[in-house]
Order: sequence, then C-alpha cells, then structure tokens
Amino acid sequence: MMKKYSYEFGKKEKVLNYACQTYQLTRPKRVGAVMALIRECQPETILEWEQYYFENAYELSKDKNKITKASLEELGEILYKKIKTIVIPEWQEAFNSLTSQDCVDYIYNLTINRTYDGYNREKSVIHDGLAVLFPDVAFQESDPELDHALDIDYIGKIKNDAFGVQIKPITAQFSFANYKPSERMKKCFDEFNREFGGNVFIIFSINGEIANVDVIKEIKNEINRLINKK
Repeated sequence: MMKKYSYEFGKKEKVLNYACQTYQLTRPKRVGAVMALIRECQPETILEWEQYYFENAYELSKDKNKITKASLEELGEILYKKIKTIVIPEWQEAFNSLTSQDCVDYIYNLTINRTYDGYNREKSVIHDGLAVLFPDVAFQESDPELDHALDIDYIGKIKNDAFGVQIKPITAQFSFANYKPSERMKKCFDEFNREFGGNVFIIFSINGEIANVDVIKEIKNEINRLINKK
C-alpha cells in the first residue's frame, strides 16, 4: 500500500476546501506550478520534494515573487481570516434562514431547471457557435458512457478521428485564465486522445456564448492537424 503524507482535517476539510477554492489561495499565481515542478524534480522522498519546491517555486503572477515557507504561512493566515470574517458569517446566515421548502425547491431546481439550462447552453455553444464556425466538422453528442468516463460533452468528427469538447458554465466573475483541469480530467483527456486521435478542448460558456474565445483558434489548428494527418 502506498504511504500517504497528506494530513487529515476531518470535518474541517469541507470548509477549508471551500474557502481555499473560493479565494483561489492555491492557484499557480499564488503557489507556483506545483505539478510541473514535482515532475521536474522526480523526488524519491518528500524531503527531496520539499527542498526542490522552495528552491524553484515562483508565483505565476506579474510580480513572480519567490515562494517561501513564510509566504505559504501567510496564505494560511489569509485563509483563516477569510473563513472567520466572511465564510462563517455567510454560512451561519444561510443555516439560520434555511427552510424545508428551500431544500425541496433546490432538489427540483437542480434536477429539472439547471439540467435544462445546461442542455440549452451546450446546444447553443455547439450549434450556434462551433458548428457555424466549422461547418465541415460533424459535431455530435458523446456517448453517455463516454461522457461519464471521459468528461466529454461533444465530439467533432473529422475523417476517422475526432476531437473532444467539454462545456463548463461560468459567471461573469469567473477567471477561466486561472482554471486548471484536475489530474483525473487530464488522464481522461489523454485516454480520449489515444482512442480518437484528437485533443479535448474546454469551452467556458456565459449564457450560451463562448467566453474563452482563444479556444476557437486552438480548435481550428486541431482541425487542420487532423485533416492533414497521414
């Protein structure tokens, strides 16, 4: 059995994870390109990795400050203040005002309304967006089993190959520039590439419109690559 070095925080884990993600305290702009660094290091021990990290890690931000133990401690203090001054009061207010009807409405809304909104959003991105931009590509919904296993919503077929599309809803305040797919998603995308020959593209959508417009050029390049593939 593989030895685990990460701590267990019990019931605190949920609130720590929520606040950390909400305030983006472990994004590369704060703690550096962690996975890229550990792959460069190829450590045999956790002490080797720790030393390498603090010698080579820099914030992926405009200032590119060097990351130190003190800077990680500072992020921890920021996390604590956010939880104490913002997260807990907000949650307490929500807990105190929560009703049985809220829970009933939430389940119904999640199952019916949001599913329908998501369905229309995907349709709009594909049929009113990508299919218009790339009329020679045959777009089709992915197999439900594939969607579940590989996080693919649609595939774009070109000859005997295909590229994948994952559509994610966002709000106007969301910064997709800082979004990083999970290791599980990366593995799924690699599996798709091996099976279908093409890459997978994540499209962020606001009200059915493509928000990360740079992805259109990337998809165009991928289509050209697949068309000219020998």
